[in-house]
Amino acid sequence: MKSHAKVVVIGGGVVGCSVLFHLARHGWTDVVLLERDELTSGSTWHAAGGMHTINGDPNVAKLQKYTINLYKEIEELSGQATGVHLTGGVLLAATEARLDWLRGVVAKGRYLGIELEEISPSEAAELMPLLDPKQFVGAVRNKEDGHLDPSGVTHAYAKAARKLGAEVERFTKVEDIVRRADGMWRVITNKGEVVAEHVVNAGGLWAREVGRMVGLELPVLAMEHMYLITEDMPEVAAWNQKTGTEIIHAVDFDGELYLRQERGGMLMGTYEKANKPWSEFQTPWNFGHELLAPDIDRIAPSLEVGFRHFPAFQNTGIKQIINGPFTFAPDGNPLVGPVRGLPGFWVACGVMAGFSQGGGVGLALSNWMIEGDPGADIWAMDVARYGDWATMAYTNAKVRENYSRRFSIRFPNEELPAGRPLKTTPVYDLLSAKGAQWGVAYGLEVPLWYAPVGVKDEFSWRRSSDFTQVAREVATVRDGVGLSEISSFAKYKVTGEGAAAWLDRMLACKLPKPGRMTLAPMLKEDGKLIGDFTLANLGSEGWFLAGSGIAEQYHMRWFEKHLPGDGSVRIEALGAKLTGLSIAGPKARDMLAKATRADVSNAAVPFMAIGRMDIGMAPCLVGRVSYTGDLGYEMWVAPEYQRAAFQALMATGEEFGIGLFGSRALNALRLEKNYGSWAREYRPIYGPLEAGLDRFVAYSKDADFIGKAAALAERKQGGKLRLRAFILDADDADVIGDEPIWFDGAVRGWVTSGGYAHHSKKSVAVGYVPKEIADESDGFEIELLGKRHAARMQAAPLFDANFERMRA
Repeated sequence: MKSHAKVVVIGGGVVGCSVLFHLARHGWTDVVLLERDELTSGSTWHAAGGMHTINGDPNVAKLQKYTINLYKEIEELSGQATGVHLTGGVLLAATEARLDWLRGVVAKGRYLGIELEEISPSEAAELMPLLDPKQFVGAVRNKEDGHLDPSGVTHAYAKAARKLGAEVERFTKVEDIVRRADGMWRVITNKGEVVAEHVVNAGGLWAREVGRMVGLELPVLAMEHMYLITEDMPEVAAWNQKTGTEIIHAVDFDGELYLRQERGGMLMGTYEKANKPWSEFQTPWNFGHELLAPDIDRIAPSLEVGFRHFPAFQNTGIKQIINGPFTFAPDGNPLVGPVRGLPGFWVACGVMAGFSQGGGVGLALSNWMIEGDPGADIWAMDVARYGDWATMAYTNAKVRENYSRRFSIRFPNEELPAGRPLKTTPVYDLLSAKGAQWGVAYGLEVPLWYAPVGVKDEFSWRRSSDFTQVAREVATVRDGVGLSEISSFAKYKVTGEGAAAWLDRMLACKLPKPGRMTLAPMLKEDGKLIGDFTLANLGSEGWFLAGSGIAEQYHMRWFEKHLPGDGSVRIEALGAKLTGLSIAGPKARDMLAKATRADVSNAAVPFMAIGRMDIGMAPCLVGRVSYTGDLGYEMWVAPEYQRAAFQALMATGEEFGIGLFGSRALNALRLEKNYGSWAREYRPIYGPLEAGLDRFVAYSKDADFIGKAAALAERKQGGKLRLRAFILDADDADVIGDEPIWFDGAVRGWVTSGGYAHHSKKSVAVGYVPKEIADESDGFEIELLGKRHAARMQAAPLFDANFERMRA
């Protein structure tokens, strides 16, 4: 075993071997994989081996498509058979709600290049003869589903990597990982140690244990997962003989089942409600090529549905039940990327769909390590989406919930209850008493809307029980004054003698003068957006940044990566140390004037001004800015004063008709202003010109900010896309994101977000289209729930197009 390597990959499952292969293929051949036992000793060897392109996040779906297309290449390069059977499949709907969801999947496939087709139950039965068409209301055909040999694929990655110069060390158990003073890593094994610049934790079932070696508690949990294999079935033999093909895959969402042919019989797997974690606190190191005891009673309810939906199963015997552990993250997506605070330590774990996602994970991680960027938008897989609030107990609750809902519908207005409430603000109980219906962002409870007594969310793809009340909340803001709780924003404090120069390099905007704020795009080296903030100059106090709450860990990782080594700049994520309230509406200034002794006239506090003032008795930092697009103020206050500030505002606001509004009303309000949001309109695949943030980029400033050259080049070339807003001729539903945008009969773009703008009484969609058609007014359609609706470009904001209200 070598004593030094550029990269050590820990774990010899499909993910670790994929990472090794991709590193070697990209030119890093001084890499070694360490496996404590034989390759595939973990979850890989007993996997059902299914592969598919469908994923809730379109960017992950792209990587899954890449993974499936990769198998031919690694088979040819390695000489190792992968056992790929590209049979195609059917996705089945037993309810109209599920069929609506499947129609959205078909629509999403149009701009992803995934060929999907809605078919009838009888057409599905013609393709998959074991199903009873009377049990279903519709289906979708996918030609890119299939299955493979898990061991063959894993060894193909490993053999291909070896041919490219990488090394694999089996029966080499990692016992500790120690960071040296020079930043290199000592990877200590039972056969000696390897010193490496980078370490990749692809430990699978042992990812927690590997993480703990460097003081990291990863939010992953293994679950027992069962599937059965039947005896040979005459129906299978008859189909094979008749068609010369295998029986295609089937996913029965309402039955929580997936099925495929296995030799002369069938394989049926379940994601049962009565699920069971495995080895909740620590994975035994001596676990290997072993299975867990079957528990047929636990999956019996799912099997009963399966036997009803697929009657041929009633007449066959069960040859084998496979029960083995697989690891999951709380939301079911992988954990991939560099770990904040541990330079050179990377993770690639929680990849429960390893044969659909393993290739994409390896590609993204190798790009990230070599090029400094994953080369794709992998926000849905980024390990930085979790913070320290994702404790072991939280992870246990959310993983169990996610597993039990693996094939369940997640409606756009549905909030899942497990692991909540966890983080709350001091006014949580006061807002609950007012009817707050809660969602969650980065672990923090956030008010979505305020329900009258006896009214709750009714989950639906269409406008639901909140529609009327959200309209009232919007009217409260537009006609008078509304108050919202905004603690879910991320807040940062930047200080030190080098702070101004550092911010000038980090952010693409012109730095504001003391007492002023500005909108601040942040770019990567390739000129694409990696963040958008409000930057405030607090004079002698330093600098204040506010941004997307869900990206706090993501952005802190970026900030800390670029901090100077001389200690001249300090940045702190304030988190729960600072809470927020906001007021907005035409009466906001008059109300604020009665809640404080400070002068809040337009002359004293103009638009984008910020300063200290007391609200009632509570000391606050108050900025004149509002995401509603109306006259408004954001107030940042220490948590011990938030209740006092809230009560003072509510008491003062009574004479002005103050009301509370939540994030759903805020969404309706910002859509009227064509305002974008992080992780939707603003993502690391779009440039500032494409995203409509070009006017906030100070191209002429002296500072050579990160991404300046690339952004200038994009500006000169014109980019490829443009962010545009559309008015949709909708019926009883509104877009939520990822719907295709049609132009002149072809899919040319995609929706990033949208909803109903209650004040303007318009259904709004925001999305990207090619620049060549971005200024066309007619010819657009947006596909929603299987129907194409006429859409008109909305160039000017629906509300206050001249920005008179917010600047008044």
